[in-house]
Amino acid sequence: MNTRQVRVNEGLLEGEETLSYAVFRGVPYARPPVGDLRWKRPEPPKAWEGIRQAVVFQNRAVQNQKGKAFYQKEFYADPEFLPPMSEDCLYLNIWTPVKKKAEDRAYPVAVWIHGGAFLGGYGSEIEFDGAEFAKRGVILVTINYRLGPLGFLALPQLALEDPAQTTGNYGILDQIAALRWVKENIASFGGDPDRVTVFGQSAGAVSVQTICNSPLARGLFARAIMQSGGGVNNGLARDLHREEACRIGEMLMRSCRCDRLSQMRELPAEVLCKKTQTVIGKIKGLPFSPMCDEYVLPGTYDENIRAGRIADIPYLLGSNANDILVRRRAVGRPGGKLYQGCIDWALAREETSKQKTYIYYFNRTLPGDRAGAFHSAELWYVFGTLARSWRPFEEWDYEISDAMICAWCNFIKYGDPNGREGCGSDDWKPYRREDPCIRDFG
Repeated sequence: MNTRQVRVNEGLLEGEETLSYAVFRGVPYARPPVGDLRWKRPEPPKAWEGIRQAVVFQNRAVQNQKGKAFYQKEFYADPEFLPPMSEDCLYLNIWTPVKKKAEDRAYPVAVWIHGGAFLGGYGSEIEFDGAEFAKRGVILVTINYRLGPLGFLALPQLALEDPAQTTGNYGILDQIAALRWVKENIASFGGDPDRVTVFGQSAGAVSVQTICNSPLARGLFARAIMQSGGGVNNGLARDLHREEACRIGEMLMRSCRCDRLSQMRELPAEVLCKKTQTVIGKIKGLPFSPMCDEYVLPGTYDENIRAGRIADIPYLLGSNANDILVRRRAVGRPGGKLYQGCIDWALAREETSKQKTYIYYFNRTLPGDRAGAFHSAELWYVFGTLARSWRPFEEWDYEISDAMICAWCNFIKYGDPNGREGCGSDDWKPYRREDPCIRDFG
């Protein structure tokens, strides 16, 4: 194995290098949020002596071992891509091109936030890989963050401990800490800290939208992509207010038979996740998710977008034909709250900003079953990992994948998904009321 060393703020890292890219796995971006740091803001990682090996994916966040059977088969069945589970989970992974010349311009950076309903998932899932991005001159970073009650528990007792008197949103604070670490260190990997795109899917897209609303993240990124989770009134990014979030937290506390915060901190993380199942069936929507706390997330999602109180940057967002929140419709006819939410986002942006918004629609029926273009189906294509899937993909699927990677990389580089450097199409126009352009992939 060829290796490559990079110095970051905390010390020297050694990763693996191939002919076209280098990869650094399991890089800590914050201290382990364990013990007294459970339900606290992430703290900067400690420095280390000597060389830290960065060749193995590190722990995924604590989560329920089994998800829906469909997704178990689709993404979580291969033990090779299933890292250990631990509260000590605040790690990221970096794929960077092998620089050919010293005078080459610094590379643009994309930071990926995984989905999973804020209850599951991790940054090194089988469908995620940065090789194709790196080969096209983009650094890819994938991150882990705290999930479920460990990442989003809201309690009045926790607010009393916080300097800003806020609670919940620890998982979002993790994501912002990861972006800050990238801002401070990515130049050592050949990256441009002023050309960072944050992107994600499902709960990851909701996270991106939350970050775009947060004053704490200003200046940490320049563009954003939201896949099946961004938009206005889309049914997924809901306005969870402090009172309701604390009510859910107290419900979990009672389920755990705890009277004091100290008792909650002493519980094994796996017990907290197991008890979460008793809460899920009693409320509407995601039980543990970003909260409108007037600190991390001031205002509400829809109010902020319509008033122009979000990051004023280029956006790319879209949905899938057989996505969640899609009712039955005529064959081939787009629909659903996620689809309409993207359109309403673009229209709201047109009223408040000169920055461009691009919309896509993924409608490829994946081969192998009758699930169609299901929620998360596009992930195999966006990351160019079709060969890892069990599905009998065809040549057309690889062409779709190439087109999507080209468009995403162009957007990450230039804020425009159209063809540059001989890659991609030239007919994807920003969505406007008078010219409602939506790019189909399928």
